[in-house]
Amino acid sequence: MRRRRIMSMLGGLTLAAGLVLGAGPAAAADTPPTEFGTDWHDPLTAAPPVATPHTKSCQVTLAEAQFRDFTPYKGSYTPPRGCGDRWSKVVLRLTGDVKGRQYDRLGYLHVGGTEVLRTSTPEPSVDGIAWNVEKDVTRYSDTFRSAQPVEMLIGNVVDATYTGVINVKVTLTFYAADGRTPPAAVPDKVLPLGSPQVTTPRNSEKIVAEVYATGSGGGCEEFWYLAVPDPAPYSCKATAGPNREVQLKVDGQLAGIAAPFPTVWTGGWSNPFLWYVIPAPRAFDVKPVEYDLTPYAALLNDGRPHQVEVSVAGVPAGQDGWSTPTNLLIWQDKASSVVSGALTRHDESSPVGVTTYKPGSAELRLDANSSHRLTTAGYLNTSHGRVTTTVARSVSSDSVHRWTEGENTDALKGSWRDDQSVTTDGRGPAVTVRDNRTYTMDGTTTIGTDNRLRTAITLGDRAEAVTLRGAHTTAWSHLDDTYQGDASWTMNVPREQRHAVGTSAERYRLYTQDSCWDRSLKTAQGTLTQDARRC
Repeated sequence: MRRRRIMSMLGGLTLAAGLVLGAGPAAAADTPPTEFGTDWHDPLTAAPPVATPHTKSCQVTLAEAQFRDFTPYKGSYTPPRGCGDRWSKVVLRLTGDVKGRQYDRLGYLHVGGTEVLRTSTPEPSVDGIAWNVEKDVTRYSDTFRSAQPVEMLIGNVVDATYTGVINVKVTLTFYAADGRTPPAAVPDKVLPLGSPQVTTPRNSEKIVAEVYATGSGGGCEEFWYLAVPDPAPYSCKATAGPNREVQLKVDGQLAGIAAPFPTVWTGGWSNPFLWYVIPAPRAFDVKPVEYDLTPYAALLNDGRPHQVEVSVAGVPAGQDGWSTPTNLLIWQDKASSVVSGALTRHDESSPVGVTTYKPGSAELRLDANSSHRLTTAGYLNTSHGRVTTTVARSVSSDSVHRWTEGENTDALKGSWRDDQSVTTDGRGPAVTVRDNRTYTMDGTTTIGTDNRLRTAITLGDRAEAVTLRGAHTTAWSHLDDTYQGDASWTMNVPREQRHAVGTSAERYRLYTQDSCWDRSLKTAQGTLTQDARRC
């Protein structure tokens, strides 16, 4: 089965405009139906809600719109009254509903040009579904302190066949600071990278770039992890095969590397029945890739415009399919008008990207792996002394892709690692923050002689983080978000003859030095059969 043919039948994610939550344990059915019907449980995830303080709150509506084509919603934002302008928390909440027939759609929300949300939509039932997205957006407080234009888009097509109109409302809730709850520590400036040229404040003492990198658009880069080079016969081709890397350059010099997250949207792997209730990790809450650019702060502080560019290595020349909106988060030295310093280190390993094609009579196979390391360091002469920042990052990937001629069997087992260490050394003991991330995918799609398509897949999003002050641990966290699904349906028949069945499950575990979250969800034929919490 050619992947483009499958996508034409089911629909690929189309660029346009989080975290799906249940307020409490959802009611589970005693006996699920024998197959999918015309309706199913509203989408939800096992992820925790955003923790909020018990302080005064103020709410502002950012957008309220219907999306039926590719016309963006445009509005305006005015800061709230009565909650001050130095907040302890700011939470974005999106509510949406759609019914009928519709593909999955990708969306964005910009406030003052700053991307504050990138999300996708669930595919609806005939009777209709509703879902919620929740995101901590406190880091964008600088943007929210003044009136701003608002733009949101969920590109959609509504016609005689695809009838689903997407209704969306987005609000911001501001939680005030008080004597017991201080204002959040947030960047002093948020600069959207509307063009490659940017001029930063001359007293910047910490700079972080965040990139909402997504492969999308319904083409091959939506499934970049399945691409193969010549001479391997497969519908998605790339000279680098599946090896991808999100790179950031400052004035043409490589300043940051990152592994892309292998996002699976709600029509993904040719089987929307996998994702009707529980989406794949991050599908509704696209998290940005972050780069600590503080070693480059002295260079950027010279008052002149500089080139900051993001690209995805491995994408075939001239081929699109990636979106990389970028924001710069900047912390300033209030006691200095200019912070000087220098970039002192730039060590890069030679990037490794290897693919090995193994033809066979019954099965074709592509083995792929990649690795790359980058270390940068620089110092700044701040009002509180000289501070040296060292950023060391390594990325790697390893995958095995197996398929048959005609792609009636298509399987991938892959893992991606992204390890970063940031050490800040000034007065007192050095502080080191280590983040180790691992993404995994193990899935197989088969199409039988009876046109029965089946997909079984397991996805993992894992992270370990620790903060050290000298030799002493001051903070740590452990994340394990695992999804498992198995669904089948009959192709090339009317909807009522598909006889679709499927189970899905998610367990989301997040532990820190002072908190615990452990929730498990299970579904069968679109019905929630388990909602268990262990913390």
